[in-house]
Amino acid sequence: MVKCINFTASRDWCLSRSFGSAGLKSTTTTLHDGDTSIHCWIPKTYKPNKPNLILVHGIGANAKWQWDPIISRVTPLYNVYVPDLLFYGDSYTTRMDRTEQFQAECVMRALEHVGLTGKFNLVGLSYGGFVGYSMAVQFPEVVERVVIIGSGVTLDSDIDVEEGLFSANNIKDAANILLAQTPEKTRELLKISFYKPLNPKLAPSCLIKDFIEEMNIDYFEEKKECIEAVQKDRKFSDLPKITQPTLIIWGENDAIFPLELGNRLKSHLGDSAELVVLKKTGHAINMEQPKELCRLFKMFFIDQSLPKDENVGSNH
Repeated sequence: MVKCINFTASRDWCLSRSFGSAGLKSTTTTLHDGDTSIHCWIPKTYKPNKPNLILVHGIGANAKWQWDPIISRVTPLYNVYVPDLLFYGDSYTTRMDRTEQFQAECVMRALEHVGLTGKFNLVGLSYGGFVGYSMAVQFPEVVERVVIIGSGVTLDSDIDVEEGLFSANNIKDAANILLAQTPEKTRELLKISFYKPLNPKLAPSCLIKDFIEEMNIDYFEEKKECIEAVQKDRKFSDLPKITQPTLIIWGENDAIFPLELGNRLKSHLGDSAELVVLKKTGHAINMEQPKELCRLFKMFFIDQSLPKDENVGSNH
């Protein structure tokens, strides 16, 4: 029987090279008297004439895997910072706080530690949207503009979680799918994440097992606790309104966080927010629509506008 090469470790190494080629370097910051460590990719050379951009990843692999489809497109335009959230990559804490507020505080302190001063723009993808939204709430003096991508920050645990969160029966089922520990669960995750999933036969079980061992086994319980924490006693009526200009980007066919949550967020934020719906797109917008994401980022962050005749399914 032919043994699979360690594809995941090889790919991870290649992604580090890719981030380095894009002008970024790896840093690690220690916080809370050594209790917490945050890994972050930061610019090798800071350019004062460029806007600052923070990319906050979601559940799954480390930040490199999630942002690689756009990294070479955004680094020429922005000073880009890509943190690994707690329990991803080389970021961890021995503290017991699993809230998005704690994640947000850790990212902010790490950014300060690596020398980021002044205002910055922020992108939060899926779970990273919870963290990014919390950063915008906690640090309004530095968070300038916000993009939320397919993130259910308007979830209400009394209504939504038991009524159709991507067909999972409850948040524990959701965590077991999002943090897939078997090839079968991984294929299920791919099926609900993409509008047009890759043929599962293209990914043999040995490669999937290899990925799970490299990315999903470490800190499994802690990651699950983070997923549970975002919905525990969550009330939409308690959600603060952020004041920053906000662009909400959603896949029309998102089966993890339904479009209804995007419409709810647009309604909640009112005139300070814009909702763009991408047709024939699922939850994995970063993988399915990287060029479109970068185009929208440039319009929103640099041109500071969105044409009203956008033909991608915009809701106004």
